[in-house]
Amino acid sequence: MPERDVAPAPAALTEAGAADELARLADEIAAHDRRYFQDDAPSVSDADYDALKQRNAAIEALYPHLVRDNSPSLRVGAARAKTFSPVRHGVAMLSLDNAFSDADALEFDARVRRFLRLGETAVAYTAEPKIDGLSASLRYEEGVFVQGATRGDGQVGEDVTDNLGTLKEIPRRLAGRGWPRLIEVRGEVYLGHDDFAALNAAAAAAGQRTYANPRNAAAGSLRQIDAAVTAARPLRFFAYAWGAASEPFAESQWQALEAFKAWGFPVTPQAARVEGVEGLLGAYAALERLRPKLAFDIDGVVYKVDRLDWQGRLGFVSRSPRWAVARKFPAQQARTVLRGIDIQVGRTGAVTPVARLAPVTVGGVVVENATLHNADEIARKDVRIGDTVILQRAGDVIPQIVAVVLEDRPAHSVPFAFPIHCPCPLHTPLARETTASGAETVVRRCTGELACPFQRIEHLKHFVSRKAFDIEGLGDKQLRAFQQEGWIAEPADIFRLARDPERLAKLREREGHGETSVANLIAAIEARRTIPLERFIHGLGIRHVGEATALTMARSYGDAPAFLDAMDRVAARDPEAMADLDALDQVGGAVIDACAAFFGEAHNRRMVEALVAELTIEDAARARSDSAVAGKTVVFTGALERMTRDEAKAQAEALGAKVSSSVSKKTDIVVAGPGAGSKLKAAAELGLKVVSEDEWLAMVTA
Repeated sequence: MPERDVAPAPAALTEAGAADELARLADEIAAHDRRYFQDDAPSVSDADYDALKQRNAAIEALYPHLVRDNSPSLRVGAARAKTFSPVRHGVAMLSLDNAFSDADALEFDARVRRFLRLGETAVAYTAEPKIDGLSASLRYEEGVFVQGATRGDGQVGEDVTDNLGTLKEIPRRLAGRGWPRLIEVRGEVYLGHDDFAALNAAAAAAGQRTYANPRNAAAGSLRQIDAAVTAARPLRFFAYAWGAASEPFAESQWQALEAFKAWGFPVTPQAARVEGVEGLLGAYAALERLRPKLAFDIDGVVYKVDRLDWQGRLGFVSRSPRWAVARKFPAQQARTVLRGIDIQVGRTGAVTPVARLAPVTVGGVVVENATLHNADEIARKDVRIGDTVILQRAGDVIPQIVAVVLEDRPAHSVPFAFPIHCPCPLHTPLARETTASGAETVVRRCTGELACPFQRIEHLKHFVSRKAFDIEGLGDKQLRAFQQEGWIAEPADIFRLARDPERLAKLREREGHGETSVANLIAAIEARRTIPLERFIHGLGIRHVGEATALTMARSYGDAPAFLDAMDRVAARDPEAMADLDALDQVGGAVIDACAAFFGEAHNRRMVEALVAELTIEDAARARSDSAVAGKTVVFTGALERMTRDEAKAQAEALGAKVSSSVSKKTDIVVAGPGAGSKLKAAAELGLKVVSEDEWLAMVTA
């Protein structure tokens, strides 16, 4: 290694010399970090590296006003935060649709070419390893890292700037040139296999909590209140996407990855640019073979259309892009012994049998429980206590039993007798759910409704969950304890607790709770007193009303009073209110019946009123309000010749219109192409406005 010139002692430097030296050290240390963490090719010894950092620290101690925003000293020892502030993403961080087979990959490629009207023209894609970590967004202004956030619900994440700033693979200042004035670089925070094993070993030796897998460890490490704890964890980062950008910086996904590398970010070296569906299948096969040899966890391959202009045309559907899909690896399997079968009760009363297993490692995770789905599934597979079973982690997430090893069955085993009563203290009868036609389904439900304590607690768990109200610090254990105390029986009680000095004083006196813990809980609850309408609707736990349907309903009704008035009229079976609800995208008879049943039950309505009294519910954000079709209900019928049906629907929704599949007196515009039939006839009978495809395009592009 070349010898260094002897540098002057820090105390001998002038202020100007100190500034120059700090600039040089910041760049030199950042370059060493890139060579060590990204290239696995360190160019200096650990001792020399430590000496550079020590010199940097010594100069900063003498000239604290010269500390640079990209100083290596800012990566550790950040101030302790009391809570994480919300960060609204400049561009939503969307999830991806999944593919599980070659056939799914073929259909994805065909769908892309069909949407873009490419015929047999091959499409170029990037195939990137799907890192099993925690998504993060990094905001840079004038090349300087100013804010870091978790994905959160995709719209709003948590401010973890200080914590992300401790990762040596995340540059404080972008290298190279060509970066936009403002750019949100996105990627995955993860832990390598060796680092994860060392972290768990150290935690076990110290009698501390260990983690089930590297992803959980990475998530737990990044969301530490004290950034110094995060700094002590060997977290790493891969960049693969971007959000808001003040100006274009690439014409393709592949060019964007190359730009990230030039700016100082690591990108997955296994990423490839491929042509056509053959390239997609080949990249998947290659990564599947490589997977066991990688130093980090991946659970699939992400296919992305390479050309960014085509990505723009393809757009989005619901919360996923049309131009990308996550191809998951096959589930991993193992054998173990079924020790018992427990019955769990969900928030809607549905009962699910859960297998208790002899612990077994599947895909790096120790599994002790698995779903058995329902009584019919147990009977179909003839699963019995004492059986040796084949366990599978579908999509590397949900463990399930796929088969019984009959040759290993104990001699005196007996078929499992599914219970006919709820395991709750009330022992309420279980009933099979029936369809509208009266046919029985596989689902069995406790008939006790919210009188059943199991349903009450599951309802509360859903209410505080990440995609609903997202109240930090109220997990299963805390909710059960507060329920047993009689402090929380319904959602409004959570907000009442936050301003109940007597109960909070008792809580501070309990083991495991103290002034800081209780203050954090109060802050987490108070932070959710103001809530978006779609989260409020989702948090109510209405059967069949998930995240996407709640968002659709929120955007349609606009504000809480309008939503609640509409639901009361639906509960009263008002034909007009039911027709309005039925006209919404993703809403059908099951949702209408569920809303009618929920709001028609007096206890539920009182619960909602009590909750509303505790909250400020924000009006729903609307897509566009300045277009010619904003707020209009549009029906497309017949053949479209200048764009596909999916493209037309996406365009209309982006302009603030509501797209319905049926014609009614609430319909504002019917776009009719060749071959339009019954819908066009119905529009004429109702005297609705009917336009051609050309007239529609003139209307929306004016």
